[in-house]
Amino acid sequence: MSKAANTRLTILQKAFELIYTKGYQTTSIDEIIATTKVTKGAFYYHFKTKDEMGVAIIEEILKPTMLENFIKPTEKSQNPIDDFYNMISYLLMEDPFLQVKYGCPVGNLTQEMSPWNNKFSEALTELVNQWKTTIIKAIEKGQNGGFVRKDVVPEQVAFFILSGYWGIRNFGKLQNDKSVYVVYLQEFKKYLNTLK
Repeated sequence: MSKAANTRLTILQKAFELIYTKGYQTTSIDEIIATTKVTKGAFYYHFKTKDEMGVAIIEEILKPTMLENFIKPTEKSQNPIDDFYNMISYLLMEDPFLQVKYGCPVGNLTQEMSPWNNKFSEALTELVNQWKTTIIKAIEKGQNGGFVRKDVVPEQVAFFILSGYWGIRNFGKLQNDKSVYVVYLQEFKKYLNTLK
């Protein structure tokens, strides 16, 4: 990786950490520059604006993370009932990237930035739709394999899983306590079992 590419990646990673912990609008460019120890000129060489950097965080930090932890496990699913539970349980209880006190980074950015910035909305919508589509395909595959009832509507399941995940992340963030995840996971398992 070239020095310029490494500098750009460092800016994105450090900016993401700040934004995840503090929020996008309350994180300043000066704070990002101080944390990354790059010059203002170096920052503006890579990003014309803070919003351009924000969209790059979605594309280059969040997208690969979601691909690895949300999309790929869903694509590989043989039995979506068990696999969805195991994936959500891992994301809530074990994933070191996602911290209870800060919630879901995609959910946070959606709530904070979608009303104000179309480019954020487009990038986040693409990301969420990719996960939703993958869940739908896994349900259809599960129906064909006999793991999911034929009368189940895959899109409804996808919306239910997405909204439940985002919702419980917010409760966890509000209380800074994983015990809410345990309660949610118990009900989530019951819901998934109704799809058999």
